[in-house]
Amino acid sequence: MQPAKAETGTISRLMRVFRGDKNRSELKEFTIKQHPGMVVLDAIHQIQADQAGDLACRWNCKAGKCGSCSAEINGRPRLMCMTRMGDFEPGETITVRPLKAFPVIKDLVTDVSWNYEINKKIKPFTPKPKNADGTWRMQQYEIDRVQEFRKCIECFLCQDVCHVLRDHDKKSEFGGPRFFVRAASLEMHPLDTADRVPMIKDSLGVGLCNITKCCTEVCPESITITDNAIIPLKERVVSRYFDPLAVLWHKITGLPKQPRGGE
Repeated sequence: MQPAKAETGTISRLMRVFRGDKNRSELKEFTIKQHPGMVVLDAIHQIQADQAGDLACRWNCKAGKCGSCSAEINGRPRLMCMTRMGDFEPGETITVRPLKAFPVIKDLVTDVSWNYEINKKIKPFTPKPKNADGTWRMQQYEIDRVQEFRKCIECFLCQDVCHVLRDHDKKSEFGGPRFFVRAASLEMHPLDTADRVPMIKDSLGVGLCNITKCCTEVCPESITITDNAIIPLKERVVSRYFDPLAVLWHKITGLPKQPRGGE
């Protein structure tokens, strides 16, 4: 995100906001008063208060931590609460639309329930038995490797920008970046014992990702989704299914070739 520009005084700002549902929609124009420090969510609230009381949008924390207020602002998936009005030129019209990758319910609210169904399919954390003294031990570098994945706020901006979901609507074949992050957080955990590689290959369809890094670019938590989650998962799939020596090893032993955690 670009640094906020200096703001002085109150100015009038033209906004175009998506109104409607899956059957009928339009971009409705509103003129709002922009005050210093204002974010796009403030502008939406101003429109709700003064001009369109029935305008629907989701929001909760207004601090960039709940992921509720995701929208497309001038064509880019963003959090409304973290997008400053002052980042746009004074005469620039600001257009706010709902996430394109998911069905519209009303106005800026979309149905993201598909994501939660995908989440249910991923095997949960399955730790190995504790040591004889009743504890587990991990190295700091192993913790550091998976720690960034825990920052995900499930705003689903990465899901929205991914062309496999956004343009090709392959929800039956592809889990999307958010759930590669979740799978990576479990697969790379040094204490986890579950095998998710078959699911990553088939149900989540990691092979459909062509690593354009657009998901990394829109992540408000700056998670390095492509390099640190998706590519390592692709490597595990290749090692299991396409490396001749690994395939032979797996057939003989029944064990996965790749190591666990950060080894």
